[in-house]
Amino acid sequence: MLRRMVICLIIVGAGAPFAASSSARERGHVDATPFSYAPCSVLSGEPCTGSTCRVFNHGPCIPEFYYPYYPYGENLQVTIQSQPSPDDTTKYQKPDHELNTIGDLFAALRSCWSPPPADAAREGMQMSVLFSFKKSGAMIAPPRMTFATQGAPADIRNTYLKAINASLGGCEPFKFTAGLGDAIAGRPIMIRYVDNRDFEKQSGAR
Repeated sequence: MLRRMVICLIIVGAGAPFAASSSARERGHVDATPFSYAPCSVLSGEPCTGSTCRVFNHGPCIPEFYYPYYPYGENLQVTIQSQPSPDDTTKYQKPDHELNTIGDLFAALRSCWSPPPADAAREGMQMSVLFSFKKSGAMIAPPRMTFATQGAPADIRNTYLKAINASLGGCEPFKFTAGLGDAIAGRPIMIRYVDNRDFEKQSGAR
């Protein structure tokens, strides 16, 4: 009988540290997910974010948030015109500091654009390219063309793609802050270039 009591005391004493450790972990646990970003459920009583699970995901999945660098719903897509309107002039000015927001990045991309000369260009030409950055601000690979104006000859398409590569290549590496570099590294960026110059008007002004 005494032996059984000793064995029970040993077992209880050995299990106590594990129970205390588990209790401490529970008390010290902090949910790092902001309440408004928590996945919704039937019993949700607080603001929540709808689940975005795919077929092979297990458990609730929520959108990735990189505020203020990559807020939910903001796509990394930008349109760049060869001749911006006077109202948009400030959007085409290169930031005089490290790029810290998506707006800074877009402004830097706009300021980099150098369209083909008029004698090699095509009025109204549009071309879209897709690429990604490394954390260092350099492109992972050359931009890939995803769209070009229908009916544009191959030499015109090549001319614009070369101008895009030269413009972006001449600006890299882009100077990202650590936060922006972490937020956008590897993410696809789409740029739509629109050559909205009026070549007839330009030639008449000479």
